Amino acid sequence: MALLTGPLPLVPPASAAFASQQDKGPSVVALGGGHGLSASLSALRLLTSELTAIVTVADDGGSSGRLREEYGVLPPGDLRMALSALCDDTDWGRTWRDVMQHRFAPGKGRGGSLDEHAMGNLLIVTLWELLGDTVAGLKWAGALLGARGEVLPMSSVPLTIEGQVRVTAPDGASVLQTLTGQAKCAVAGSLERVRLLPEDAPACIEALTAIELADWVILGPGSWYTSVLPHLLLPEMREALCNTAARRCLTMNLATDTKETLGMSAADHLRVLREYAPDFTIDVVLADPASVTDLADFEQAAGMLGAEVVLGKVGASSRRPIHDPLRLATAYHDIFGNR
Repeated sequence: MALLTGPLPLVPPASAAFASQQDKGPSVVALGGGHGLSASLSALRLLTSELTAIVTVADDGGSSGRLREEYGVLPPGDLRMALSALCDDTDWGRTWRDVMQHRFAPGKGRGGSLDEHAMGNLLIVTLWELLGDTVAGLKWAGALLGARGEVLPMSSVPLTIEGQVRVTAPDGASVLQTLTGQAKCAVAGSLERVRLLPEDAPACIEALTAIELADWVILGPGSWYTSVLPHLLLPEMREALCNTAARRCLTMNLATDTKETLGMSAADHLRVLREYAPDFTIDVVLADPASVTDLADFEQAAGMLGAEVVLGKVGASSRRPIHDPLRLATAYHDIFGNR
């Protein structure tokens, strides 16, 4: 314990090119969770060293769900992924990124306690137990990795996502069924009446401060109902996002018809945000043209949020809907420089 009470260890220095590139970088806050947030962070770390990730903490599946249930901690998985995305492209960064993402395969014995756990999840929870402070633990983990930015949870307590899905009853009537937990909501097809529990959960103070002081706030990409929307469902976070003087950019997903947004268009995604947070406005909506099937409808929906639509090819050259970090960084660079 005594070893963890002093100042944070020095982060391995960035290259001269990296440092000179980032001296004039804007202060950016990126919000989301999972692979979507990792994509935006991988791009943004190429543009600025003043970077803060604010991560959803509602995961209840896999390794994160087990640790959350057994130890009562925040689910560490999305926080781990954000830290890994902020590792720079050096031997140090690549090595620690791979260590954090390493997942233990099932052992030879029955019911091994490490089965399917991610190493980074265990490291983060260890730091939380030793320090008794979630934010401090994440700072220490970031220092170890040489992360080019800070990672914060959106709330200081674990959250639960609850949503309703329309199903057909035995008598043929259409009824709403309540689903509890991110793991279930993420594959529900089409969600209605989504909310966070507890409804009065406190936001992370450091996250609120970062939003207040930012030059740019980036929301998305990510699972719309379980990674993006939760930031607007937490009352204190929604208020901070509505009141910040920072400019706001919404990054659209490359695929709109997912397991939790079945049948939704790109414009429908924007309408969801307006439905749950009518006071929230956006300056720029960034979308890959391949993901927008009806541009007029999309521009109209963006206009209701006060946003200008910027189209750019930001997807990777593969069949999978994955953002390319360099293309996304180029798009962000143009957006930051032109506004």
